[in-house]
Amino acid sequence: MPGKNNNRLGRIDEELKKQISGIISYELKNPKITGLISVTKTKITPDLKYAKVYVSILNSKNTKDTFAALKQSSGYIRTEIAKRINLRITPELVFVLDDSMEYGAKIDQILKEIMPKEEN
Repeated sequence: MPGKNNNRLGRIDEELKKQISGIISYELKNPKITGLISVTKTKITPDLKYAKVYVSILNSKNTKDTFAALKQSSGYIRTEIAKRINLRITPELVFVLDDSMEYGAKIDQILKEIMPKEEN
C-alpha cells in the first residue's frame, strides 16, 4: 500500500509547512532575520528523520544573513514542532533557499522595462 504512506507524508508536509510558517512569522525573535520569509514547501523523508524546508526571502536587508540566522534557529523551530505535532521522531530541519519568487519578480521587472510604454 504505497499510496497510503504518501498521503501520510503529504499531510505531515502540509502540517510542518503551516507550523514552521507560524513559528517564523510570529515567534522568532532574531534581529538578523529581516524581510518577508515564506515557507514555500516542505518535504519530509519517508523515515521521518529529515525535513527539507524551502524558504523564500523577500525584501530582506541581507538575504545571506537572514538565511544563516534561520539555519541557526532550526533547533528552536524543531523544539516547537515537537510540542505541536505528535510524531514519534521530530525531523531534523534542513533549510533550502527557494528563489523562485525572487526570480519571478525579476522576470516581471524585466518585462515591464521592455514592454513598450502605452501612450494615453
